[in-house]
Amino acid sequence: MRFSQSFLDEIRDRVPISDVIARRVAWDKRKTNTSRGDYWACCPFHGEKTPSFHCEDKKGRYHCFGCGVSGDHFRFITELDGVSFPDAVQQIADMAGVPMPQPDPEAERREQVRATLNDVMEMAVAFFEAKLQDQPGAKARAYLRDRGLTGQTQKKFRLGYAPDSRNALKEHLAGRGATKEQIEACGLVVFGDDIPVSFDRFRDRIMFPIEDARGRTIAFGGRALSPDVPAKYLNSPETELFHKGRVLYNFRRAREAVRDAGTIVAVEGYMDVIALDQAGITNAVAPLGTALTEDQLALLWRVTSEPVLCFDGDKAGLRAAFRSLDLALPGIKPGRSVRYALLPEGKDPDDLVKAGGREAFDAVLKAAKPLADMLWSRETAGRVFDTPERRAELEKMLREATAQIQDESVRRHYGQAMRERINAHFGAPRESRRGGSKGDARYGRGRGGAAGGRLAISESLTRSRLLSAGGGEMPLREAALVSAVLSHPDILAGHFDDFTGLELAHAGLEQLRSAILEACATGRRRSREELQQHPALQRQAETVAAMDALVRRARLWTATEAAADEDALEGFRQALRLHRRARALRRELRAAEAALASDATDFNFGRLADLRKEIDESESLEALIEGFGISSGRPMRSF
Repeated sequence: MRFSQSFLDEIRDRVPISDVIARRVAWDKRKTNTSRGDYWACCPFHGEKTPSFHCEDKKGRYHCFGCGVSGDHFRFITELDGVSFPDAVQQIADMAGVPMPQPDPEAERREQVRATLNDVMEMAVAFFEAKLQDQPGAKARAYLRDRGLTGQTQKKFRLGYAPDSRNALKEHLAGRGATKEQIEACGLVVFGDDIPVSFDRFRDRIMFPIEDARGRTIAFGGRALSPDVPAKYLNSPETELFHKGRVLYNFRRAREAVRDAGTIVAVEGYMDVIALDQAGITNAVAPLGTALTEDQLALLWRVTSEPVLCFDGDKAGLRAAFRSLDLALPGIKPGRSVRYALLPEGKDPDDLVKAGGREAFDAVLKAAKPLADMLWSRETAGRVFDTPERRAELEKMLREATAQIQDESVRRHYGQAMRERINAHFGAPRESRRGGSKGDARYGRGRGGAAGGRLAISESLTRSRLLSAGGGEMPLREAALVSAVLSHPDILAGHFDDFTGLELAHAGLEQLRSAILEACATGRRRSREELQQHPALQRQAETVAAMDALVRRARLWTATEAAADEDALEGFRQALRLHRRARALRRELRAAEAALASDATDFNFGRLADLRKEIDESESLEALIEGFGISSGRPMRSF
């Protein structure tokens, strides 16, 4: 029997893919992180001793870096057990506790209708494509050429042209066997009781096919070529195939690009998506003429934990970004949020890549703001808080906004974060809840008051080189660790788990680490030169260049090819120890600041001061290693 896509999606969403695979493998305890839904095991499809089989619950996918197999819940069962697809569906449905759909003649009929409608839509796509290349499509071709779209890009997105005729498409489809009812059901004509003769919905427009997640055309968007029409962009109406609030333009292609790109980016319109794709940014999607919907955001979260929402930097763009906060806040969870990329005022993504190439857009993405920053900006932008009443109003609005967060732990952390911002902005209360006058005296050191002391410490800690990645800048120690492995791949022989488990704050280094692992998994490469021939690393050339430049400036020769293998290994181990200590201090710092924010006592203030002293000492510490660097001919006393 045929299964509806909604049923398959439902049972797949109810059962983590790790539960399906766990019945056939034993997870590697050192590499697996169950809290993040990130699992590693020896591949069940080929014999191996080192775990290279990976699955991720949030994506619902598995992949083996050794033999290359990949797929979803159903494919794992059908390929490993050799059972039929319906049997695999039965197994997943049983695990989900969802009854299998009973044979429903009406549902079967609707499914057959939908399949036929897909055929009609495919005929319409081919018709529009052909018309774009015919004589009537000359002005459409000129428009696309003026917008800078190459012929290859036009073919990739199957762009077309709807001729300026009331019945050209209708007659074409009817001549190929499509019935009046099918053409109407596809939304390709305008019809109704008050319309004696139906007519083509799209006329004199550039046509953008809209696909579902499986690549089937389910609707169209049309861009008018005449300035006189009331709607510059026109979408298909809601049909059996198309519900615009549940669909994202280019979702199928962008989903496939997420692994290399690390995230997915939502922009405003079709042309933005296509221009970005032509510039090499293939992970962009767009809503269909409306603001982002809850269903569309859920789609984004199904493929990445932190999608980027890209808005124009003008007032309208900011208003749209601020509105989207109320859409996102209820759904954020530990490890799941959104980031906000704001374009320069007066620029859209198409303008940006035309003027500055993909580097210009990449810079915007790197500067993307976390949701908490956008929430603070929304409630404070353009306002003056010069009275207690206005400050109280700000606190009330922030409480109401964070109350939308459904996850209890995230809601608590947001409440704490907003209180800390208020204290930093206006000054913390002079009296602690239990600290008394002694607490006030200790709290006020440095700037002559409670607010000054609290703010001074926070600013100092924020500036700390050890604890801050600093506005998207590449942290030196992270760069040293990744560079050492790229230059000396044999380090992985004894430190594979250490390298895969590294907590990297820099997104570019995170992606580069994944590319190195992918390159190492496909063969035994002994040199950096051999590794960099792998396509995964070639795609990270920009990050590699930035990392190399940083390592050279800092003269960390132990992280380069110039170092002997034993010196590179020792340098890696030393950097790893310092990196882990820095991360531990960062966690302790957050806990100490949270404790002080909620309970401003002498003890909590002292703990924070002690941490600051330890951080300062750690920054100036030199790890002395007697005779280090002799093998490379460059003795060195410190990292």
